Amino acid sequence: MIIVMEKNVNQELIEQVTIKLGERHFQVHLSQGVERTIIGAVGNRTQEDLDLFETLAGVERVVPIVQPFKLASREFKQETVIKVKGCQLGGGTLTVIAGPCAVEGMEKYLEVARLVKASGAAMLRGGAFKPRTSPYSFQGMELEGLKILAEASRQTGLPVVTEVMDPRHMEMVALYADILQVGARNMQNYFLLRELGKIGKPVMLKRGPAATIEEWIMAAEYIISSGNPEVIMCERGIRSFETYTRNTLDLSAVPIIKHLTHLPVVVDPSHGTGKWRLVEPMSLAAVGAGCDGLMIEVHQNPTEAWSDGPQSLTPDRFQALMNNLGQMTAALGKKLEGGDKANG
Repeated sequence: MIIVMEKNVNQELIEQVTIKLGERHFQVHLSQGVERTIIGAVGNRTQEDLDLFETLAGVERVVPIVQPFKLASREFKQETVIKVKGCQLGGGTLTVIAGPCAVEGMEKYLEVARLVKASGAAMLRGGAFKPRTSPYSFQGMELEGLKILAEASRQTGLPVVTEVMDPRHMEMVALYADILQVGARNMQNYFLLRELGKIGKPVMLKRGPAATIEEWIMAAEYIISSGNPEVIMCERGIRSFETYTRNTLDLSAVPIIKHLTHLPVVVDPSHGTGKWRLVEPMSLAAVGAGCDGLMIEVHQNPTEAWSDGPQSLTPDRFQALMNNLGQMTAALGKKLEGGDKANG
């Protein structure tokens, strides 16, 4: 249930409510705004609980939540805006995250990082740890890759997003990255999700290839209920009967997530389609659907990429995409986050 406190209520009354919740074995999550405090109470509530908390001093109303996800729900909070290094996700902006699928070396990564920044990207992406279907495929540069990402961030000033695959690597990845990504294969790795709830950095949660909307949100609930409210949802396509594309990009997920939760939504059309020709039209469609960000794979020479070359844009094609995104966001009354960098 959600307990909405009266405007400008004093701290003592808030503490009285949280103490009473603890006595009744509820897990308490505070969301304190400028004027109003909302208390999320997670546990097995009864009608008696609803009646009791309605009568406490300082309480304006008690709202029962019927969905299985509580803290991710829009009833708990209207909107989450993620802010990292002067850049934000959510709040009426469109944030473009760009870079190669995998970090392939210092010189090559720094080159592409500068190119995507010049085109207006607001964040960098790149895999240091690569989960691959075949054990014989390139698995990533690991720690050396993380150091390259951190150096690119230092030189460009852009935040870095990279994947964490194992709880044992979590603190190491957090040392070098600004946003920790949970890949599609790990969306239901609940132990990893709980551990990410204890880390003080935003988490980007990719949708599993066969996950329902509710399963995806419940995975986010694991992170939030473990103490980390900064979760970004990333739609990257689901498995269907279609074989022409790598996955089936479910753009209906964008307005659904925006309706059901307060979390920002990013779309990954590169993994969602697996074909570079489809990246721009699906990016524009995702913006039309209301996404807060895009994750785009960019490589200087996709034919020589160590992974996912067929879905990567060249720097010139990425520049053309950013030009069109600038026009579309302006028409929709949104701000292209970092877009001014291309002119600076």
